[in-house]
Amino acid sequence: MSVFIVPDGLDGERVDMVLARMTGVSRSRVVGLITSGAVSLNGERVLKPATKVNVGALVDVDLSEPVRVAAIKAELANGLEIVYEDPQLVVVDKPAGVAAHPSLGWEGSDVLSHLSAAGVPVTTSGAPERQGIVQRLDVGTSGLMVVAKDEHAYSLLKQQFRDRVVDKVYLALVQGRLDPSLGTIDAPIGRHPASDWKFAVIAGGRPAVTHYETIEAHAAVSLLKIHLETGRTHQIRVHLAALRHPCVGDSLYGADPVLATRLGLQRQWLHATHLKFRHPATGEWVEFDSAPAPDLYSALNIVRAEYS
Repeated sequence: MSVFIVPDGLDGERVDMVLARMTGVSRSRVVGLITSGAVSLNGERVLKPATKVNVGALVDVDLSEPVRVAAIKAELANGLEIVYEDPQLVVVDKPAGVAAHPSLGWEGSDVLSHLSAAGVPVTTSGAPERQGIVQRLDVGTSGLMVVAKDEHAYSLLKQQFRDRVVDKVYLALVQGRLDPSLGTIDAPIGRHPASDWKFAVIAGGRPAVTHYETIEAHAAVSLLKIHLETGRTHQIRVHLAALRHPCVGDSLYGADPVLATRLGLQRQWLHATHLKFRHPATGEWVEFDSAPAPDLYSALNIVRAEYS
């Protein structure tokens, strides 16, 4: 841990800006450190990058590099890939079109069924239809998921998600340009009042916080890097749609179908690209990375060629 004392010149500033100035690391990495639970202010864990600091305050930050775990690249059916596996957990790279778990009315494939067919055991913890599932991804969202193999791992991993110390990073291609280009969306999410299968920003909904950073801005679309502080159903999609910048291809939340067709997309451009958490057996930070799927790359390349 490194300890910093806030000087006079940074009195009243945001903690993410203060740490970026005092450590020399990028502001986006500071946001990641905050959302992973690595930053404390006067002994209390910082929950929001926008938290203001006072002169003389003590800011603790863990700048140690996490353990990067090499992918084992074991491919199962329907393009599902096991990125990492040990006795406590399995990390998978889920393709679009595969659900996280079986559900009423879903007749397609799912992660749990594929793991079972491959002889990968999962814990019985959790609801009957989603045993072992620590966090879910939408059917149309690709990327990294972690599944627990024993009850101890399930309990500790779920607690990390509840405590908001897991670093979850997504890439999203959205319509238009966000202003400001770097920011935080803090808006509660609940069931849509008129469409039960959708979600919306509503008063009285569950707290939801999304941090975003524009990494490419084009004429009609922008590529965002997103850190999730919370993990509500459809959170990224709902928050961006509420700003009138829906994920490209996300017809459920108002995206332009003409643009999606032009880019060859049949689902929302959204990918869970990075996942970091403390291993439940060792307590060490482990992190995993996943490149966007080919259909997303193809759409992005068209944007770069025709919309720049």
